[in-house]
Amino acid sequence: MNVTNAVFPPADQAAAFFGRADDGPFVMVNLLKFKERADYADGSDGHLSGREAYARYAAGVGACLEAVGGKALFAGSATELLIGEVEDPWDMVALAQYPSRVAMMAMVRSPEYQAIEKHRIAGLAGQLNIRTKAISG
Repeated sequence: MNVTNAVFPPADQAAAFFGRADDGPFVMVNLLKFKERADYADGSDGHLSGREAYARYAAGVGACLEAVGGKALFAGSATELLIGEVEDPWDMVALAQYPSRVAMMAMVRSPEYQAIEKHRIAGLAGQLNIRTKAISG
């Protein structure tokens, strides 16, 4: 299995994700890997760890989620593996619920989100985002 963390999806992957038919609510699983040191584009706050920079993003993203009808469900440190192995384990796991793909796109395009995204970029070495859908039955 090839695993590649990224801070942004490639354009074709993002277009495919947001171009699919909107089939309602989903939970995004975020597997996060932090930089050792924050790396802000303007060179500021280099004294922060990547985790600390990401915490600034996390402090504001809940309100952005709520503004589009979503919510933060869980965030916690990844502490150990029970099954499987990975060469470079993730540092944190976060779960966010969205009412739709349209809502997620509205959130990432909002001025409020754009204002805090710099902290996400400064703190993350990479991540995996896995869209999950409840099994109906």
